[in-house]
Formats: sequence, C-alpha cells, structure tokens
Amino acid sequence: MSLYEIFDIFNNRMEKIGTASRSEAHLLGLWHQTFHCWVYRETDGQGPSLLFQLRDAKKDTYPSLLDISCAGHLIAGERIEDGIRELKEELGLDISFKALHPCGVFVDDNTITETLIDREFCHVFLYKCVKDVSEYEFQVSEVSGLYFINMDKFQQLIQGDIESVVAEGITRNENTGERYEENREVNLRDFVPHQKGYYDLILHEIRDRE
Repeated sequence: MSLYEIFDIFNNRMEKIGTASRSEAHLLGLWHQTFHCWVYRETDGQGPSLLFQLRDAKKDTYPSLLDISCAGHLIAGERIEDGIRELKEELGLDISFKALHPCGVFVDDNTITETLIDREFCHVFLYKCVKDVSEYEFQVSEVSGLYFINMDKFQQLIQGDIESVVAEGITRNENTGERYEENREVNLRDFVPHQKGYYDLILHEIRDRE
C-alpha cells in the first residue's frame, strides 16, 4: 500500500471528520479503519488451529514476524465489506463477505515509534476454512509464509504458561521463490505485538462458534 493512499479519518468516537494520506495518519496518530480476518480450521481431536501469516522481510513495520491471517487498511470511501479484497489478494481466497463471522470493532492505539503512531478501528472477522496450508496462494510482496498454530497452545503461550509453540506451514525461498513445508518452534518475540484483549476477543469468538 502506498504512503500516499488516502484514508478516511475519524475522531475517537468513530465519527468521520475528514481524510488524510497514509503517511499523515501514521505520523500524526489519526484514527482510521482496518479490516482483519482470522482464518482457522478444525484439527481432528486437537481443536481449532489459527492461520498466521509471516510478514515479508521487506515490510516497513514488523518484518519477518507472524501476524493476523489477513489484514489491511480501508481507504477513503471504502465500506467495511470492501475489505474482503484482502483475502483474495493476500491468501487467494475468493469468498463472499457473507461467509465471514463478525467479531466487532477492536480499538487499537499503538505508538510504534515517535513518527509512527497507529490508531485504528479494527473491524475483525473470522473465516473457517478446511483448506490445507499448501493450498493457499499467498501474496509474495506481502507474505513470506503461512503457518497454523493450535489455538489452545497459542493461548497458553500468550498467557505465559509455556515458552514456545510449534507452527506448521509453508514458506518460500527468498532467492528462488520456491515454496516448501516447514515446522518451526516460535515464541512471543516471533509475533507482531497485539494487546491481550485483542487475542481474547478472537479466541472467545471461535470457541463460541465451535
């Protein structure tokens, strides 16, 4: 996404007050909207597993860290439903917005650096998908790999009950572009930081559906 793309800007009550470029929004800490979708699947006898994307090494924020299955900014004039394009672009999932389960809006106020203040109204959704990780077509300019992590184990990790979990997925060779299967042991430092309340929302919503 270009630094010069235009976002709708809001006050802290989520009332639209104008527009600004992406760079202005992040420099000045202006409230804007994002679309988040967590993909998960049911694993026989082991409960749900969450799909994480491995951010590309060239990303300007949090390179080479594990993050939300699919996420993106909503640009000026877009509706929440328009965020569905991110699933097609990043994961190759061509589905209807009606197939998503809404989790509500999570308010995220995050100062990353002095010149990068990210204040977002995150419209959060779930999508249950039976695909194997090898069947996803991820966007190579944004994503370096995709990994499933058992949800119960992930919850234990973020609660501090265990120090690491196994992520099972696929990644690509940065030089050749070749995709290959990989299992890696990861700890909290391998994830983009999110508030515990954000993860609590996701885990609670999935458990309510299963």
